[in-house]
Amino acid sequence: MAATFSLACAELIRSGLYLSYLGQSMQAQDTLGIAPSVVGLAWALHVGADTVMRGPAGLMIARYGLRPVMIAGALLSLIAMALLLVAQAGWVLLLAAALHGVGFSTAWPGAMNLTADSTPDGAQGRALTAVSMAVLPFIGLGYFVFGFLRDFPVTGVFLLCLGMVGVSLISAFLLPAHAVRGPDRTRPEPGERRDMLRRLQPLIPAAIMQTVTLSLFGQVLFKLTDVLELPYWTMIAVLVTGALVAFGSLPFVGRVADRGRALLTLTGGFALIGVGMAGIATLPPTWVLFPLAALVGLGFAGVQPGWGALVTRTLPEGQRPAAWGFLMTLENIGTAVGPLLGTLAFAQFGARGPFGLGAALALLAAAFYLLFRHAFPASAAPAAAPASGGPS
Repeated sequence: MAATFSLACAELIRSGLYLSYLGQSMQAQDTLGIAPSVVGLAWALHVGADTVMRGPAGLMIARYGLRPVMIAGALLSLIAMALLLVAQAGWVLLLAAALHGVGFSTAWPGAMNLTADSTPDGAQGRALTAVSMAVLPFIGLGYFVFGFLRDFPVTGVFLLCLGMVGVSLISAFLLPAHAVRGPDRTRPEPGERRDMLRRLQPLIPAAIMQTVTLSLFGQVLFKLTDVLELPYWTMIAVLVTGALVAFGSLPFVGRVADRGRALLTLTGGFALIGVGMAGIATLPPTWVLFPLAALVGLGFAGVQPGWGALVTRTLPEGQRPAAWGFLMTLENIGTAVGPLLGTLAFAQFGARGPFGLGAALALLAAAFYLLFRHAFPASAAPAAAPASGGPS
């Protein structure tokens, strides 16, 4: 709970500060003496530092334990927010954003690793998905709350950021210092690192594809609404339909994944996403968008717990901290590349482009996991489910 709360606070601050407040607040831009483009550069530096450091963050958790690494990350974030309070130039914002990215890089690997460690076998896929889903609303909350604060005094907003990061730091002190269960974490030896990389190779496509397909539409969503001639609230209703199906089916699909069929739910999830997006790419009548959105939502409900369960079943417990860091670096790369690919697809092929690209990528991922299913441990494969002995 403490790791999830710390992560939620961190996500709320970074989405609200960089994506909403700094870009909309003329007071903040005047105080820092920056143009809006500098805000975009600050966000790029923040995400870049976060992406580069997630792998090393996982390695540090493996070597030094969860609590000290999470505390160090929160302290770096606190220093970054303190720099903003005295900043009067753009370079200070860029420095603070980069430091904040390094500090933030410990949050996701730490939360995922602790969740996997503290959850009984047979429920890890659902638990990891639950943590991810619990944090997502805070990303949106940060965006809207800090957008509302855009006309408030700059010092007050930066103090709020400092206070929230302070809460995240306090939460980090409540975390366990070492593994909750299983073997103690130690620095991987060269042979262990090679074994870990070998085990990670078949997980790489899902790490990238799940975030690419989610982020394809971030910068073209409202353009798609205009091209499809959909009323704003109709588009919202379509999105809500997909989200409700995803949330509603997670308990059942997650249980299937945790009972030894992680590869089945992951492969089936990508296939459903591909079919649903391919259907939307045909630009059907408005009423058809609702069942297609439900199909895509059901697909994501399969990918999320299937992915979490597959990682925990594929990797020995002692290798997971470093592995989570590496895999989350790839996920971050997918999140960064997705909007660019979506924008290019829209520019080249119109409204069909992003959906067609999403369908192709998802079906490619499904085909990969179907063809290379034997690369995974038997307990993760569908055919071995009866023999896995995993608790329900």
